Amino acid sequence: MGIVAGLDSSPDFTRIVVCDADTGAVLRQGYAPHPVEAEGAGRPSDVDPQAWLLSLGEAAGGGLLEGVQAIGVSAQQNALVPLDAQGGTVRPALVGGDKRAQVSAADLVDALGGREAWAQAVGSVPQAAQPVTKLRWLARNEPENAARVAVLMQAHDWLVWQLLGRPVRRTTDRGGASGTGYWSAATGGYRPDLVELALGHQVMLPEVIGPSEAAGTTPEGLLISAGTGETMAAAFGLGLGFGDAVVSLGASGSVMAVHPEALQDGSGMITSLADATGMHLPVVTTLNAVRTLRGTAELLGLPDLESLSDLAMKSTPGSHGLVLLPYLEGERTPALPHTAGTLTGLRRESMKAEHLARAAFEGMLCGLADALDVLRGRGVEVRRVFLLGAAAELPAVQASAPSLFGAQVVVPQPADYAAIGAARQAAWALGASQGSLDPRTPPAWQGAVAQVLEPGEELAVGQAVRQQYVSVREQTHPGAFRG
Repeated sequence: MGIVAGLDSSPDFTRIVVCDADTGAVLRQGYAPHPVEAEGAGRPSDVDPQAWLLSLGEAAGGGLLEGVQAIGVSAQQNALVPLDAQGGTVRPALVGGDKRAQVSAADLVDALGGREAWAQAVGSVPQAAQPVTKLRWLARNEPENAARVAVLMQAHDWLVWQLLGRPVRRTTDRGGASGTGYWSAATGGYRPDLVELALGHQVMLPEVIGPSEAAGTTPEGLLISAGTGETMAAAFGLGLGFGDAVVSLGASGSVMAVHPEALQDGSGMITSLADATGMHLPVVTTLNAVRTLRGTAELLGLPDLESLSDLAMKSTPGSHGLVLLPYLEGERTPALPHTAGTLTGLRRESMKAEHLARAAFEGMLCGLADALDVLRGRGVEVRRVFLLGAAAELPAVQASAPSLFGAQVVVPQPADYAAIGAARQAAWALGASQGSLDPRTPPAWQGAVAQVLEPGEELAVGQAVRQQYVSVREQTHPGAFRG
C-alpha cells in the first residue's frame, strides 16, 4: 500500500513517524518542540495554535514526508480552539488542566441538575480541563470573546482543517468528540443544548466522521484521516483489544480499557470516552501515582526514583505491615477531594527506610488497582494490563504490579504510540479509500515490542498485600467506594 505518516502534537512538541502502511514498521521520524514560553511553574494555559503549525513544519523538515500517501493526526486532548465566523481564532487556545475553570465545572454540574444528569447526558461529569467547562469560564470571564465564538474545534480538528487548506467542511472523530463534555459516546450525538448552557449561545460543531473515513485530501493529493485525541491514538498504536487495560504512571495515574459499550457513572469516577476504532474507552483517573514516589524519595533524602526502587527491593511484600494510602493531593478515585495521605502499621520493627519505600510503591499500585476494580465492577474484562510511563521500568514496580493487579502485565518499549496510532489510522483510511481494507477492520500491524510479566506464584502474596491495603482504606474512609 505504500507509506503513511502519523503526527502527534502533544502539549510540548510535535513528533512525526513515517511507517510502512502494511506492517507498521517505523521508517523514519521527526521531532520539534512547540515554540511556546513556559509560565512560572509549568505550561501556559493559553497557547496560540500557530505554535503547533510551526513545530509541525519544523518536524516535517528535510523531506521527511516524501512519498507519504496519507497522514493521521493525533493531538493533545482538552485543547479548545474558539473560532469566529471567518475562521480566525477569537483568542489563544485554552489548553490542559485549566485550574482557572474549577469554579466553572461546579457551576455546570449544578446548572444541569447534578452529577448524575451529566453522566446520563454525555458519560462524564464536567472537570476543569474539559472544553465544556472552558466555555463556561470564557462566558463568565471574557464575555466579549465568548460572544464572537462561532465555531468550536479541538487541537486535532484544527490541525486537520489547516492541513486540508481550511475547507468549509470541518470534521472530528468519536474519540476527540467524546472528551468535550458536549458529545455523548452512548448516543453518538452532540448535545448543542450543553454548549448553549456553557457559552450562552449556539455555535457550529465539527462533523463526527467514522474511524476509517478520510477528512479530505490536500491540494497535492495527500489523504488526511479523521485524526483523534492522544489517548485514543496511543491505545490504537499499542494495538489494544478486548481484555486489555492500560495503566499510565504519570504524576497522577489513569486506567482505561477497551469495552463494547459506553458506561454511565453518576459518581463521576468513570469518564466514558470513545476510542479510535468504533469501540469505547472508559477511563478512571487517580490524582496520586508517581507523585507518591517522588514525595517518599524526598522524605527519605534519596536523589531519584531508581534509588527509591533499590531501597524498596530490600523490603518484602507487605512492607512489614506499613500501609500508605497515597492520597497526597486529595483523591478522585475514590472521591475524597479534601483528604490527605495516611501511613499506618508503624511498629518498632517496621520503622525502617526500606519498608517505607516499599509501602510507597505498594500504596501507589493498590490505588491504581482500586481504579481497575471500578472498571471490573462494571463488567469490563481485564486480562492484560499495559503499564506505561517511565516508572513502569522500575524493578519495584515490576516486582509488585502483576500480583497486585491480578493480571498479566505488559511493559511496552518506550515509543511514541500516539504518533504510531495516528499513522495506523492513516493506513486504515488509505486502504479503505482504495478498497484494499475493510472499513470496519483496521490494518493488522505488528504489536508493541514488550516485556511480559506474569503474577505466577506471587499472586496469593499480592492479593494478601492488596487486602491489607483495602482493610486500612475501609477503616480510614468507610464506604469511600460506595458513597
